[in-house]
Amino acid sequence: MPVDKIKVENAQSNYSIFIGNNILNILPKQIKICCPKAKKIGIVLDKKIPKKFKKKICQLLNKYEIFIFEYNSSEKVKSFSHVNELVNRCLKNNFNRSDILIAFGGGVLGDFCGFAASILKRGVNFINLPSTLLAQVDSSIGGKTGVNSEYGKNLIGSFYQPKIVLTDVSLLESLPKREMVCGFAEILKHSLILKNNFFKFLEKNSQKILKGKDKNLLKKAIYESCKIKLFYVKKDVNENNVRMILNYGHTFAHAIEAKNKFSKKINHGEAVLIGMMMATKLSEYKKICSSETLLKLVEFYKNNNLNYNLKSIFKNKNLNAITNFMSNDKKNNDKKISLILLKKIGLTTKPGSQKFSEVELKQLIKKII
Repeated sequence: MPVDKIKVENAQSNYSIFIGNNILNILPKQIKICCPKAKKIGIVLDKKIPKKFKKKICQLLNKYEIFIFEYNSSEKVKSFSHVNELVNRCLKNNFNRSDILIAFGGGVLGDFCGFAASILKRGVNFINLPSTLLAQVDSSIGGKTGVNSEYGKNLIGSFYQPKIVLTDVSLLESLPKREMVCGFAEILKHSLILKNNFFKFLEKNSQKILKGKDKNLLKKAIYESCKIKLFYVKKDVNENNVRMILNYGHTFAHAIEAKNKFSKKINHGEAVLIGMMMATKLSEYKKICSSETLLKLVEFYKNNNLNYNLKSIFKNKNLNAITNFMSNDKKNNDKKISLILLKKIGLTTKPGSQKFSEVELKQLIKKII
């Protein structure tokens, strides 16, 4: 299987995303090109990654002085205390700006490691090796890094671009079905926000993609998803305007996660699936999209056994708490809650065009669920 390459060029950086099967072996050559002065590499590793991949990455990079920093990956890792610990361990081992931090894990470790890399000596080289479908199609693309706060998810962070993103679909072989669904939520989102034939491709191939057996279909889904995300990132690197379209469903989702205290009861993708359906139901209720659009999305969810029922997560008495978290979303620039809604498959509302007060949204949520 050939390696697909997507070139990312913007005002802040110039790097490549490599997508293929069993492509970890290209990493040493790419590091030599992008970070020729590097001598030390810190690998920020998810403990759940199979040992064969841990062993392989260490063998491939044996010409460097390697430091392994292992973590049990969960949203709780994304904290100032853990960042402080990682940065101090790097400083203790005399890392300098030409050295490298590699995130080898899911989106949590990518966000966490990227943020640490951005502040360590005001920026060391950062490489992302996303090991989950969610990270491969979403968090590894676009340069967002950060940690969580008691007030919500990803409220503390920076924009910091990697030197390389290496997406190896062979890393997905060990993922459970739930994690594949988690990443598929973002793939679906990308198919809904930009007018092309990607949604039709998913309608035809979604069940095979979710099973993860057909590497060619999986690779194409990842590649197309990355291109759509980059379409918006290139237009708006620092998320001041059009890039906010990527948050379709996410304002609801982040609030759902925060209300659950980022527990394993619901993962990010599951929250996004519910959030997108809530945004679409609200769109239909406000007559922004047709009932046919909503029914088509409901049918897609049902055909793929995707959960969109908020009541399966929350009791009615907890619904107001979701809105409280939404009011603190970082995309809001006034006292109202800004949402991206769906006009039709492939087209959303413009950022900032749909705003709701807390009181109004609390009432609407009760009507649409």
